[in-house]
Amino acid sequence: MTITTIAPGNNAQPHRIFLASVPRTASNLLLKILNIRNQPTVLTNQKSGYFFYDAFMQSRRDGCIHKPLDQWTTEEKTELKATIQECFNNIEDYSTRARAEKKIMFTKEHAFWFVNPGFFTSASDGASTPAPEQLKQFHVSIPERYGSSQTFSANNKTFMSDEYLRTWQLAFIIRHPALVYPSLYRAMQKLSKAGFIDEDGIKGLSVANMTMEWTRNLFDWCLEQPDEPVPPLVIDAHDVIHNPAAVVKFCEKTGLDTASMQFEWNDSTNVSENWTGGVDAQEVETGKVAASIMLSTLEESTGIVKVMTILLPLNRDMSCTIYIGAWAI
Repeated sequence: MTITTIAPGNNAQPHRIFLASVPRTASNLLLKILNIRNQPTVLTNQKSGYFFYDAFMQSRRDGCIHKPLDQWTTEEKTELKATIQECFNNIEDYSTRARAEKKIMFTKEHAFWFVNPGFFTSASDGASTPAPEQLKQFHVSIPERYGSSQTFSANNKTFMSDEYLRTWQLAFIIRHPALVYPSLYRAMQKLSKAGFIDEDGIKGLSVANMTMEWTRNLFDWCLEQPDEPVPPLVIDAHDVIHNPAAVVKFCEKTGLDTASMQFEWNDSTNVSENWTGGVDAQEVETGKVAASIMLSTLEESTGIVKVMTILLPLNRDMSCTIYIGAWAI
């Protein structure tokens, strides 16, 4: 079961699915198996989500995420708030289309992309948590149809209100950190060799990506919601890779079409080729190349690659020995 105010079986008003992830949790593999863009009753964009990608990238590009909020200029705050609002408006435009077409709206977002920047910068820099009025400046303007009251409870660290989040069917994909972080570091090394990031960039991305805090906050928020007796839907990457029945069950519980699922594929077009986002043509092209690096394993595959997985439980000492040898630490 999941947190939602709209029942998945209500054909008169299809629900919206919001899958929260972090990098290297096999989330793109999950979407590949679900065949999300070819689901007959689903509406999503070319990236199958990532609506808040541009907002996070702007804060990273401007260096804002690496300094406390009280060191930001007024211009930096104003520009980032405008980008956040633009991203939110985009996801709402798709939601409006989905309602009109009687389809399920779907998005997948990395959890730290929609965290209020005030929380994010205080966490990464050890600064004190900003005051409520400082956090409020990044809250998105939400359409009146979601209600006149917009509140933010303690575990809601996002820039979207409790009332708004309750209108989504929230789901989570997780993976053991001992598998996530080495995979992410390998990907960042490839990005570094290709000239996309330097050592400082690797450190900055590590701070942003190598935490489950924001995912956990959102999950705990789900558990606190009224009239929801069961926890939200969670799927482990290990099951995505090794347990097809778990993915089928996930598909059923989100109201998606199991007949559209696929466990083998032979695509001629890759997601990275249609990657969009950026302030100019050069940044868009750079984003495509970076996406091709991050998605290389999936885009070079014709099915689930099980040989590359490590079965749990992990041996911590053995893992450390492997990592030290691989990265000469």
